[in-house]
Amino acid sequence: MSPYATGFELPAPELDVSEWVGAPTSLAELRGEVVMIEAFQMLCPGCVANGLPQAQKVHRGIRDVTVLGLHTVFENHDVMGPDALRVFLNEYRYTFPVAIDRADAASTMPVTMRAYLLEGTPSTILIDRAGKLRYVGLGALSDLELGVRLGILLDEPRPDPVPLVDAGA
Repeated sequence: MSPYATGFELPAPELDVSEWVGAPTSLAELRGEVVMIEAFQMLCPGCVANGLPQAQKVHRGIRDVTVLGLHTVFENHDVMGPDALRVFLNEYRYTFPVAIDRADAASTMPVTMRAYLLEGTPSTILIDRAGKLRYVGLGALSDLELGVRLGILLDEPRPDPVPLVDAGA
């Protein structure tokens, strides 16, 4: 089990990606929002049957949660390139932005996958409004468990904005 599994409030590592399908964003830009990242591979049966449909339901049904996909390929690299991913996302009608995890020539594991200590796919990552990593889990979460976890994060107060410093002072 990942040491990030639950109960920790470490800053969420930034996504280190090669490109985006959909609007690119950074976690820094999403401060103040609850973020759900669904890490997947398009040839992963659990991702296709559980993780991605659940992420789409959250994306469509809970407007106060920002959903991102993270296509993190650690096997079958040759058949899961960006063009195939675009076709896959279109065919399944996934409408949330998807980041393509950056490959690392020195490792079979992509960069963001390693940063989050992911053990495989599907994996669900939850980040609170302060940009803290609050949950990382491998495998399917029930809708009820995910709803409770998101409800807790949505119920927390928004962090105070960082005051602007006057450069002339």
